[in-house]
Amino acid sequence: MTYRPPFVSDAFVMLPAPHPATLEETLLLKQCRVEFGRVSGPGGQHRNRVDTASWIIHEPSGIEAQGTERRSQAQNRHEAIKRLRRKLAVRCRTVTSRDHHQPSELWRSRRQGDKMSVNPDHSDYPALLAEALDLVVARRYDLAGAAGLLGITMSQLSRLIRHEKSAFAAVNAGREAIGLSKLRS
Repeated sequence: MTYRPPFVSDAFVMLPAPHPATLEETLLLKQCRVEFGRVSGPGGQHRNRVDTASWIIHEPSGIEAQGTERRSQAQNRHEAIKRLRRKLAVRCRTVTSRDHHQPSELWRSRRQGDKMSVNPDHSDYPALLAEALDLVVARRYDLAGAAGLLGITMSQLSRLIRHEKSAFAAVNAGREAIGLSKLRS
């Protein structure tokens, strides 16, 4: 068998491993700039007079997320980190072996036979999505091959991606760009 390099798409920000969506919060925040400020809207005088809004910018990729809907700075910061992880999972790719990928410890611990059940609101979801998308893109959007390497069914992999609309749209756009049919929603 000859070596085939992983496919690299210009549609994503390429970053060195490990994927930022998989990092612990303290390590992720070392790569980020965090800003606080005020925003107008409902929430009363407290919201309008105190810097409760949070913006987090991942400096290597330029991707940013915000949390502004709560009256507490800590809650808004938590929401911004959660949103940032999801955006990083969708928009950033790390290079992985297209033929010899070994699932991460997190992936193996979450997999149940050939099933992968994870609530999209769970804190593990962005890391699992990032790993799945890295492999799908490296394999030129071959979901069946990626699912086989990850040890789950193609329908389980498709479902995992479908939970995040922007990820599903990105996979379909990539498949369409190289002449493959779109995945059904």
